[in-house]
Amino acid sequence: MRHYAVTVATIADRVVQASLKLVLEPIFEADFLPCSYGFRPKRRTHDAVAEVRFLTSRSFQWVVEGDIKACFDEISHCALLDRVRARVGDKRVLALVKAFLKSGILGEDRILRETSAGTPQGSILSPLLSNVALSVLDEHIERSPGGPRASDYQRSKRRAQSLPNYRLVRYADDWCLVVAGTREDAEALREEIAGVLAATGLRLSPEKTLITHIDQGLDFLGWHIQRRRKRGTDRYYVYTYPAKKAIASITGKVRELCRQDVNLPLEVLLHRLNAAMRGWCNHFRPGVSSAAFAYLRAFACAGSSAGCAANTPGAPGRTCAAGTAAQAGGPATGRRPCSTRPRYAPRGTATGARSSPPRGHRPQPPRGDGTCGEPDAVPSRTSGSGARPGETGWP
Repeated sequence: MRHYAVTVATIADRVVQASLKLVLEPIFEADFLPCSYGFRPKRRTHDAVAEVRFLTSRSFQWVVEGDIKACFDEISHCALLDRVRARVGDKRVLALVKAFLKSGILGEDRILRETSAGTPQGSILSPLLSNVALSVLDEHIERSPGGPRASDYQRSKRRAQSLPNYRLVRYADDWCLVVAGTREDAEALREEIAGVLAATGLRLSPEKTLITHIDQGLDFLGWHIQRRRKRGTDRYYVYTYPAKKAIASITGKVRELCRQDVNLPLEVLLHRLNAAMRGWCNHFRPGVSSAAFAYLRAFACAGSSAGCAANTPGAPGRTCAAGTAAQAGGPATGRRPCSTRPRYAPRGTATGARSSPPRGHRPQPPRGDGTCGEPDAVPSRTSGSGARPGETGWP
């Protein structure tokens, strides 16, 4: 695992950087292109993912998943300052930008190390400076013959000549180049982009810069984007699901919270679970996430039930409401009693007492390829199809 040096600026430096950003951001926002979504006002990750989904639903089927190796650490100061000087003429502002780039890093061993390249990670000004440096990639794609500036006639003419058309979607140093052409066209464009980034001192990561077809799917900004056949039809659509890493991240947080202190009251545990899960569920609500939410519900309920059993062993009426944290509604309170029907008993089994899950049982992740796909999504449950009393359905 690669480690990065994260700088912590002093209060005085943060105030100056925030003031400098207020001056520089409107100047460069006028020049930034629409394909850039990262660290910009009124733009978010959902917009970038929606753009990739929109383009891949058309004729752009090949995707170059770009990964810049140590982007914040290897940006050339000379190239960055040249781009800043092209728009800013005030020498005092330029001197401040250069001072922050050359400030150095004071390590734990009390040794000040010089910084000859890169922008300080963790500072207020770094996202804006990284966008300024990476805008050279946006401008190159914009000016290219098959880029966004090409008219409909020009794009049709390039298709007739077996030439590719392409679009760029970038969020900070994460970017995707969608190509309407062949795999060979995507490989040629990857090498062309590597040459453009080399002028700013940046390199592509060979092992992480991939070329994939939309039918195989790609991971971008925590989402898995893939074209699949809609169940019950012969039509194919592009769907967005929570990626495997995103699901593993939230389940790891839930596991850690459930194992931190088994002596916590149930209300306190549910409050902490809600705080961890509510933002994650709201972030992935726009996608096809029903299977992921159902899995997260079962995972959280199993973890909180284990905590309840540790607190009150043998208690017949313990509560288990952690699953409601994965819903979009109100938070779980822990006051709703468990159903008398065993959670792990087969449907239709007449059982009078609540049974415990088998030893070693773990909630199973979403079926299929593990990305909560539409063909394998868990069907919704309603109050008329076997739901517990008081429930209106799965999250």
